[in-house]
Amino acid sequence: MSARADRAPAAHAADLDEARDERYANPFAPPDETEAAAAARPRSLFGEILDWMLAPLLLLWPMSLAVTYLVAKSIANGPFDRALEIDAYVLARQIHPVNGVAELALPDSTRDFLRADNVDSVFYQVLGTRGELVSGERDMPLPHEEDRPPPGIVEFRDDVLHGNDIRVAYTTVEFPRTPGAQPVLVQVAETLDKRSQLANDIIKGVILPQFVILPLAILLVWFGLSRGLAPLHALQAHIRARRPDDLSPLEARRAPPEIEPLVTSFNDLLTRLEQNMELQKRFIADAAHQMKTPLAGLRMQAELALREDVSTEVHRSLEQIATSSEHAARLVTQLLALARAENRLSGQIFAPVEVSEVARNAVRDWVQAALAKQMDLGYEAPDGPVQVDGNPVMLREMLSNLIDNAIRYTPPGGRITVTVRHDAAARLVHLEVEDTGLGIPVAERSRVIERFYRILGREGDGSGLGLAIVREIATMHGGELTIEDNVYQESPRLAGTLVRVSLHVHERGRTYPNAP
Repeated sequence: MSARADRAPAAHAADLDEARDERYANPFAPPDETEAAAAARPRSLFGEILDWMLAPLLLLWPMSLAVTYLVAKSIANGPFDRALEIDAYVLARQIHPVNGVAELALPDSTRDFLRADNVDSVFYQVLGTRGELVSGERDMPLPHEEDRPPPGIVEFRDDVLHGNDIRVAYTTVEFPRTPGAQPVLVQVAETLDKRSQLANDIIKGVILPQFVILPLAILLVWFGLSRGLAPLHALQAHIRARRPDDLSPLEARRAPPEIEPLVTSFNDLLTRLEQNMELQKRFIADAAHQMKTPLAGLRMQAELALREDVSTEVHRSLEQIATSSEHAARLVTQLLALARAENRLSGQIFAPVEVSEVARNAVRDWVQAALAKQMDLGYEAPDGPVQVDGNPVMLREMLSNLIDNAIRYTPPGGRITVTVRHDAAARLVHLEVEDTGLGIPVAERSRVIERFYRILGREGDGSGLGLAIVREIATMHGGELTIEDNVYQESPRLAGTLVRVSLHVHERGRTYPNAP
């Protein structure tokens, strides 16, 4: 049991490693839906590069300040050390032997020279040949015996006097040799206050400009990075500005070398997409031919059989077969139309189309169907010709679906009117189909444009695809679909349906997106 428990964590860790490897194998692969909510969105390329550029700058800035402070202290020590060295030489020259004993005779000028600036910050000491104090500060620390320099050479050291850090310059003076005698020690020291003040003044003079330079450097980095990423934004704008049916490759040679592999891969994707579109269009055409032909044959055979003398049950079954085959053929036609409408990248070519002619032909196609249900199908044309940019076949299919829906859901004896209105002020043309049917409730209008959706309890043999096809074709042409009431009787209030598709009037050089 313990061995099994030991293997469990190892197996769990192996699973986690495998899942991690799969996740990072392709960072651009679609995320797992179970982890989509928890997965963090990748950072922007701009922010990532900006961090890597600014982080070293902000880290090196305090280091540069520290180095600058050390250099400033070194610079400040130089002149003060030279002044101490001169003081030590001057003091050493004032020592003379008197009866074998060192004596210090300080003229007033020399004493003032030693006590310049601040008398409390300068100290000196002279020790005779036997270590006795000749003059100066008694408590000044002494150097090690092995550190004493030869006569005429000044050395420096850092030490502490009365709890204060001091800088000491010291040298020796050689007297005539006597038993037990040693060279006279001369020391001159000063506190570090003036040195620290000078170093602080230097560092302030360096830091203050950096507080101005650093923000400017950050702004310049920001601006430079924005300019460096400008080709990416230009490529994005170029791709967005292309027509949806434009699958031509991008010019990879005009892209920067870093982006050229991405553009090349994108061109390969466009090529594969174009091939897939061609295969899909060929499949749609073949499917239309292969499915419509047997359905038409089935309906024809059923109608021929109805002419024969058959029993009532067989006659009813043949009528059902004929009706079902007709519905199936219509459903196939609508499915193919929906597929063409949804395939907005299938190379639809837009050209100026005379809307009045398209609407007139669409109404003519449905006259017999309207007469069969004793309906009044009318058409109201605009005062003059109106053109839109579009595909005439798809626009006629859109109007056919609107008229078909109106015929199917309007009771016999009703009235259907197709109107083309030109709104010159808004530069729009409105294609309207109004009927005297039962109408569409406001709550259902946002759902009837969905595929295969039908209002519960509503009579009719529609498939629920008509308005979905209309919406797709309208969107393809940059138009807008609206559904309203058609009030044809005030008392009692009877409201049918008014379906309106608004399209932009043809303008030279204008293009319309196929999809939002």
